[in-house]
Amino acid sequence: MTKIASSILALTLAFSSAVSAGGPIVIVEEPQPQVVADSPRSGWIVPVVVGLVLICAIACGDDE
Repeated sequence: MTKIASSILALTLAFSSAVSAGGPIVIVEEPQPQVVADSPRSGWIVPVVVGLVLICAIACGDDE
């Protein structure tokens, strides 16, 4: 009886390790997202304000 039990146990262990072995593990790396900085929309505000200040300084200057 022990010979049969030991042979069944050996067969069970042999097949269970073969069944649960699985296949190759393939790791696929995802590409990194590209971060693109947009051009600032307020790039025209500073030159316009400086221009208005210069025009006001010329127009509102002393008339002495």
